Parts: sequence; C-alpha cells; structure tokens
Amino acid sequence: MNDKRQAASTQAVIDTDLKDLQLVRKGKVRDVYDMGDSLLMIATDRISAFDVVMPNPIPGKGKVLNLISLFWFDIMKSVTDNHIISSKVEDFPASCQPYADMLKDRSVLVKKAEPLPVECIVRGYVSGSGWMSYKESQHICGINLPAGLVESDRLPEPIFTPSTKAEQGEHDINIDFEEAKSLVGKETAEKIRDLSLMIYQKGSSLAAERGIIIADTKFEFGICDGNIILIDEVLTPDSSRFWPKDSYKPGGAQKSFDKQYLRDYLLSLNWNKKAPGPQLPDDIIVNTKKKYLEALTLLTSKEYEI
Repeated sequence: MNDKRQAASTQAVIDTDLKDLQLVRKGKVRDVYDMGDSLLMIATDRISAFDVVMPNPIPGKGKVLNLISLFWFDIMKSVTDNHIISSKVEDFPASCQPYADMLKDRSVLVKKAEPLPVECIVRGYVSGSGWMSYKESQHICGINLPAGLVESDRLPEPIFTPSTKAEQGEHDINIDFEEAKSLVGKETAEKIRDLSLMIYQKGSSLAAERGIIIADTKFEFGICDGNIILIDEVLTPDSSRFWPKDSYKPGGAQKSFDKQYLRDYLLSLNWNKKAPGPQLPDDIIVNTKKKYLEALTLLTSKEYEI
C-alpha cells in the first residue's frame, strides 16, 4: 500500500450550482445534470441516514464513493455493461471545464438510461431490516430461511430481496420476487436478479480477500439502447454494509466501514428520524470520513489523500 494517490484538494461540496448547465435531479447524495446525449453525475459530500439528509457534509465523501464505484464498475465489466462514458474531467463537454477543480474525482459522464423501478438488494448475511423480518417470520421478502439464525449470521447462500424505489424522504418497501416481476416483467426480473447475484458474489469474494465483508448491498439497473445496464453506484459504503473481516462475530451488530457508525450515533439521540436532521459533532464527521477512506484503501490497495 505504498502507492499514495493525491486527490484534488478537498473542500466540502454540499450543493452544486453549475449555472449554465441543466440540473435534472438532486438526490440524497448525487446531483445530475443533462448534457444532451449524456448525463453528468456528481457525488456531493452530503450524507443521509434514515432517509434524511444531514445538515453537515462529510468532506471528501463524494470522492470516496465515486472512486469506489469506478473501481467496481471496471471489475464488473466482465459481468455486465454499465453507464460510464468517462470519469476524466478533460473528456467532459466544454461547458463543464470551468468547474473542473470541483468535478475532479467526484463526477462521471454517463449514458442516459431509463431506470427500472426496482431496487435490487442482495443479502449474504442477515442484518438490518432483513434481521427484523427474519425474527418475525423466518422469512425475508418471501424467502424461507433456516431456523436458528442469529443477527449477522452468514446465509447459506446469497438471496435476492428486491424493494420498491421510493421518492426522496420516503422509505423503500421490501417486496417479493413475484411483485418484482409484476413491476418489470418476468424476463427482466430474472435478468436483474441473476446479474445482482453474480455481481455480489464476485464483489464480496474480492472484498473478503482484502479484509471486508460485504453483508448486503443494493444495485440499480436501467435500459439503454434496449439493453439492461448497471447504473448509479456499485458496492459502496452508502449502498452496502461493509464489515471488517477480522472482527466479525455473529450474534449481534458488527463494527462497520459504512454509515452505520453515523446511524448508531443518531439512534443515541432523542431524534424522531424526520427532517431536519441534527447537527453532527466534529468527531462524528471526522470518524465517518475515516471509515469511508479505510474502505477505499483496503479495496483498491492504494492510499489516497482526500
């Protein structure tokens, strides 16, 4: 890990305001601009928990997410096509160049795709809402699981547990595979299920070699030129549960490289999980950034100054 890479100097980016470009979507983390025949996707330093965007950013977080996604998009080319056109700012349209310093390391130019209305969730371990569902019924999204599992147990094999895509501020709803088929059609549902499981298995195997357990994750797919492609982000600490392999012990919650650290802090407060979110103390901001950076370093075997 002697390869130390210098990212562009990090000043927190909470909102983007590219006045001469057309903003088409502002998500919890990403701002998306219409570039005509492509989209400019920018990962800001916003962070959300319980579907609420916090008032404080995590400086450099957007760069970490972008770099991790690019790492995985490249690895998963053998599994499926994706929406990436370029991550090099010098390749972006001329109208982007005045913002080059801000865009560096945190943006991608992507193909336009029609997003499918299903969140593709894969679980390799029983945790989070999956654990809550298992305790109630021994099922997760209609899938019957073995008796006697404890929190954070590894499942006999990864399972596909889709959900609906909710509007910002709303909660996704877990659905079974039959409902997923009714939303996108049988053939498409089977295709995204199979791709999701393949990506998870390939990614979780590599991550485990590098000290990270990917307990669960979610993917998004879209239709571009009649083909299903992988879009949005891939196997990041925002879209996945990342656990340190060396401290893994089933039977309770795990240490994490993801925003579970932030969630745990928020759960210690008298907060109703509705906007506005509470102000975050400096130590929570610093430690959250450290966890994201550690995940990037472990996965890529490179150190970054962000």
